[in-house]
Amino acid sequence: MAIPALSGKWRDGVVLKRDVFSTIERGTFRTLHGDVDAVLRRLDEVPWWSWMVARLLFARERNTLTVAGTLGIAPPLLFVTNNALVRGWLDGVALHIAKPHGDIAYFRSAKDVLRKLHRAGICHNDLAKEQNWLRTPDGRCLLTDFQLAGRFKRRSKLFRLAAYEDLRHLLKHKRRYAPHALTPMEHKVLARKSLVTRIWMATGKRVYYAVTRGLFNFTDREGGGRRLIEDAPAITSQIKAHPQVRDAAVVAYPDRRAGTGLYAFVESDTVTVGDVLRQISGPTAAPEHIQIVGALPRDASGTARLEILQLVAMNQLDLLDPLLKDDRERAIVRGIVEGRQNLRDRFAF
Repeated sequence: MAIPALSGKWRDGVVLKRDVFSTIERGTFRTLHGDVDAVLRRLDEVPWWSWMVARLLFARERNTLTVAGTLGIAPPLLFVTNNALVRGWLDGVALHIAKPHGDIAYFRSAKDVLRKLHRAGICHNDLAKEQNWLRTPDGRCLLTDFQLAGRFKRRSKLFRLAAYEDLRHLLKHKRRYAPHALTPMEHKVLARKSLVTRIWMATGKRVYYAVTRGLFNFTDREGGGRRLIEDAPAITSQIKAHPQVRDAAVVAYPDRRAGTGLYAFVESDTVTVGDVLRQISGPTAAPEHIQIVGALPRDASGTARLEILQLVAMNQLDLLDPLLKDDRERAIVRGIVEGRQNLRDRFAF
């Protein structure tokens, strides 16, 4: 459904995420200087029962991006209406996809980004999520998703608490990907949660999980919901049980109409899609897309690289190249891209 205020300015691309608070799409936006890559957050498809919360999150993002978007560390705000917000596209991949193991320069850049944000009187408040940290092709850090962010007029005690938690979450990611680079002071920060955080974890976090996982059906960081958490493992196991299947991987992708879809990549030289469908039984619905491939991209341990398959399923093809380690892997991924099945939501990058 088109948004009248964006007529002639927005060209649809691919759906990045869809939940009860908004639909997020990637496409192009026409500015005075020409078309630019952009991201649209739209509220026109939000259900009535989540509308008030959606409006609150929308307003917080609009308010903080008016400042953060000018700092060179967050998406610039390009256009806003009552139910649509267009922000600039950031050329980077999320932390859980980039996996910057041992990348000290990235975490040095991330700390600089936080300093700039906090000096501007803004705290992000949602940096525990790896998908809100981006790594650019040249290794710099950028931040995205400012729905929970807050602007402060002064460096109050509340501001200092929020800024401390932003830093602590950064250090948690650093501990995961570059633990050897943590300083003694950073170890102390990691070991010392604020009183507000301790109270939250003991009380409010349980309510939060009950609401988000029960009422809103949020169960994973990639947005696949219960289908990815509960159905995908069973489907993967059933497919792998076929004697002519070497391996299989199932990922979730956002769908413009269905909300969330499952995409199965099946490594085999002889099976057909029909064979795979007959292999799937029980209460779980079959994946929306099944692609037979000669080989899956793998990491050093031999495990299929789900982050690459996720980008293929989502048609985020321009983000693939920095993740590919050599020409052999590029050839494998090129074959998968050429045969990909999810062509309903695609964008000519």
